[in-house]
Amino acid sequence: MKSKFNLPSILAQLLLLTFVIIWITPTFGLLISSFRDKDHLAISGWWTSLMTTEANEIHRTKGKDGQIKEDGFFVIRSNLFDNEKGKKISSFGITSKRINEFAIGETVILKDKSRITVYENGDYEWMSEKEFKKKRGKRIFITATSPPNLTLNNYREVLFKEGLGQAFLNTIAVALPSTVIPLIICSFFAYSLTWMNFYGRDVLLAAIIASLVVPLQMSLIPILTIYNDLGALFGIAAKSFPGIWMAHTGFGLASTTFLLWNFIKSLPSEMLEAAKVDGATHYDTFVKIVVPLSIPAFASIFILQFLWVWNDLLVGLVFLDKHPSEIILTAKLKELLGSRGENWEILTTGAFISMTVPLFIFFSLQRYFIRGLVAGSVKG
Repeated sequence: MKSKFNLPSILAQLLLLTFVIIWITPTFGLLISSFRDKDHLAISGWWTSLMTTEANEIHRTKGKDGQIKEDGFFVIRSNLFDNEKGKKISSFGITSKRINEFAIGETVILKDKSRITVYENGDYEWMSEKEFKKKRGKRIFITATSPPNLTLNNYREVLFKEGLGQAFLNTIAVALPSTVIPLIICSFFAYSLTWMNFYGRDVLLAAIIASLVVPLQMSLIPILTIYNDLGALFGIAAKSFPGIWMAHTGFGLASTTFLLWNFIKSLPSEMLEAAKVDGATHYDTFVKIVVPLSIPAFASIFILQFLWVWNDLLVGLVFLDKHPSEIILTAKLKELLGSRGENWEILTTGAFISMTVPLFIFFSLQRYFIRGLVAGSVKG
């Protein structure tokens, strides 16, 4: 009996598993990072999100406005951590050169003869015989341990304060029509190129294949110029949702038609000829036979076109304005990267939000994806 597993198949499966891990790891890291607060994200990697972390921090006590008079002393009491819970201080210092000079609970006498004591939970007490005169407090250098802290505040800020929620809806309004429209047009086109005889069919097919090598960037400005002229003629804004729908449709026609043509020509010709003998028109043959058999191809092309439109930045910047009612998700993330380049908790959250719909689309249609990609590689 032949062994079910051999060395080449095992190596192929291990290689595939390696690629899956390489792809999933940064995605999982992005998900975890989107729930972390900015302080933890700045000092440690996402893999430490479920562990207690230790870091050196700088805090400042309250100034003269926070003092009270008690038993002949002027006293300032508060907490270094404000609303942060769970942190614990292991040591502290009053200069940057010796940040771990004192143990928690130890009373330190400063140069002005005032005394300050810092406790494990962040409470401090600063006492002086003389009234505090400075508005700003004393800098305290600490070494503190922080427990895991996951929060939804990043999503609240991104969706409701940064305007990413509206950009998310705008991108859906762009991506769905820009995927469905070329799919419908190209399905009829591919059928006609495969099963209908007309003059110039081969030349038209050759032109479609040749257009695949034309860079998208070469046609952006000419098309936008044409849109502006037509918009001025009919009183319609060139930069609008219908404009970008037509742009994405035009840019996707060649590749979508070629993929569908490659699949449809692999369908059994006997089945279509039998339908013709039974009196079916081309439209009946297409709707009742070709479309049901082409679902895997449609699903694969839907995924590819949708992912391309969803992740597009260049076409969105050219054919849409940047005001909130039109800006798409990738353009909004670009703005956040420019204005909030240091706020990684905002960027990671925004990036993961942008991944949710493509992931949902892919996993919903993935059972058709491989079948659609390999369809047409063999006859019959």
